[in-house]
Amino acid sequence: MAQGHHGAPGPGSILNHWRDPRRRTSVQPKDYYGGNTTSSAPAASAAPALGTAPAPAPVATKTRPPTNTPPTNSFSLTPAPPAQHRVPATGNQKDIDIDDERKLRALYDMRISQEVDGSALGEEFAGYLFRISGGNDKQGFPMKQGVLTNTRVRLLLSKGLSCYRQRKRGERKRKSVRGCIVGADLAVLNLVVTKKGDAEIEGLTDSQVPRRLGPKRASKIRKLFDLSKEDDVRKYVVCRKFEKNGKEVSKSPKIQRLVTPIMVQRKRARKAAKTTAVAKAQAELAEYKQLMAKRIAEQKEARRSAISKRRSSRKASKKAEE
Repeated sequence: MAQGHHGAPGPGSILNHWRDPRRRTSVQPKDYYGGNTTSSAPAASAAPALGTAPAPAPVATKTRPPTNTPPTNSFSLTPAPPAQHRVPATGNQKDIDIDDERKLRALYDMRISQEVDGSALGEEFAGYLFRISGGNDKQGFPMKQGVLTNTRVRLLLSKGLSCYRQRKRGERKRKSVRGCIVGADLAVLNLVVTKKGDAEIEGLTDSQVPRRLGPKRASKIRKLFDLSKEDDVRKYVVCRKFEKNGKEVSKSPKIQRLVTPIMVQRKRARKAAKTTAVAKAQAELAEYKQLMAKRIAEQKEARRSAISKRRSSRKASKKAEE
């Protein structure tokens, strides 16, 4: 492929001759960092003739940063509780800026959901184990799981896929997303703590953010307080107390899926009503069949009597003629 100044595609590249099938005019593609591959000067009206040297490509409006300057990446670390714990997570998040290129090389060419040893990012993270959960590039485009590339691509997304929210029923949209492989063009990388080390991380693992609201579902309340089915869930619901107009007021959520005696009674009533309706329908069907059999028998008897009368009248007329 022909190259222009600063790595931009030249006039003989495939990108400059790409046409959008939905339009009748050519579309100038954008370069990797969001700028147009050509400047604001008008393009040539016709391609150069064969045998002539192509005109020099114009300078791109945005260029790739020099490779000798290490990028500044911000890593967002989010702790996650081990699977065997029953208590909620600490709920802390912290942004850590890492400027050392040697530390960042340990993350390059890794994918989302892979685990990283914390000692590669610094001595303060020794013993920690981080899991890559996502990130954004320098233009703000999010990383998408399953896109096995370290560049930006345009995908046709629909409802149920990440990096897209449907506005209309059945709508699909082509959007730019970043691949799931870590590279030097990322600005933020999200990491989740899967294993805690010996030392505490200030602002991340040394404190815990209390939860303002507790669970509402009865099964989740039992799981939080390790209750059995015989325990009364209503005594363990999390209440919130505050002052209003000089009085102390307490609020508690309505417990969902709570089995109470009145609910059992209503369930029995619904079952009994259903059973009664089925029995009534069967009885009415039997009565209807009996009535239909009686009516059919009456019709047959009436038909027999009519036929016998007709025959007797014919015999009487024959005797009268003789």
